[in-house]
Amino acid sequence: MDLQIADRLSTQHDHHDQDFARDVVQGLARQPKRLPPKYFYDARGSDLFEQITKLPEYYPTRSELAILRDRACEIAALIPHGAALVEFGAGAFTKARIVLGAANVAAYVPVDISAEFLNAQARTLRCDFPRLEVHPIAADFTAPFALPPPLRTLPKVGFFPGSTLGNFEPDDAVRFLRQIRGILGEDARLLIGIDLEKDEQLLVPAYDDAAGVTARFNLNLLARINRELGGDFDLSAFTHRALYNEARHRIEMHLVSRKPQTVRLLGQRFAFRTGESIHTENSYKFGLERFQEMARSAGWRSQTCWTDAARLFSVHALAASG
Repeated sequence: MDLQIADRLSTQHDHHDQDFARDVVQGLARQPKRLPPKYFYDARGSDLFEQITKLPEYYPTRSELAILRDRACEIAALIPHGAALVEFGAGAFTKARIVLGAANVAAYVPVDISAEFLNAQARTLRCDFPRLEVHPIAADFTAPFALPPPLRTLPKVGFFPGSTLGNFEPDDAVRFLRQIRGILGEDARLLIGIDLEKDEQLLVPAYDDAAGVTARFNLNLLARINRELGGDFDLSAFTHRALYNEARHRIEMHLVSRKPQTVRLLGQRFAFRTGESIHTENSYKFGLERFQEMARSAGWRSQTCWTDAARLFSVHALAASG
């Protein structure tokens, strides 16, 4: 990013907006173009994702919810009495509610990038769990953040459902798992959802549903750029595409240009060829042993793991290792 754009950003945007603008400009200048998936989750994007989780094609949420409900007592037994449950990328708290209802947790710390959505969910949760301390943190959960001082003496249990770890590149996933350990402390526990490898015929529809909700979710990223950064993306000139990269064990999501076009943004111009894409998300899939080895390399040891009956999804209980 040149100095003129940096100066403009420093006067027009707060720190979060500057990060968004920098990452968008740098990502569109790359070859191939790509944008970080964390920026999907403005208020509209968060709402669309909640719709995705209820789609018939989208097996991960159904499968993980089944594990959490079926194994709630076993999961609760691994959570220390009076612990603080820290959820990374909390969304609508749907899965956390199952854990909170089963375990004796003193405090819940939902961390999410969308402050408006996060605070609305926190207000509802306080009504439903009046004895629970709720400390929402509006932050990018992929970056280090500080826990509220009153919670620092409580046992810490991280909660990272949804197989969101699969959105990280493998080396970044290891770094993030180490970062979680650093935030939670030496005696921490971690409950984490991991999507398992499976047939492409089941995977692709989960990310390209017949109703087009995932397409709207993907395209909303361009709408957000237009609204917050003054871009002039024509959403009708891009189409959503999901494909399975077997060699890398991942689903990829792209926004593909339907025609030659130029997009203007923050004083810069970005040219697109017909068929050129913006790579917006990866979702890596794992074998159980491959994930556990990754966790070991990041300073976690496996306590146990559970899968649904069809072995589509897994939930792992980890403990910080020496």
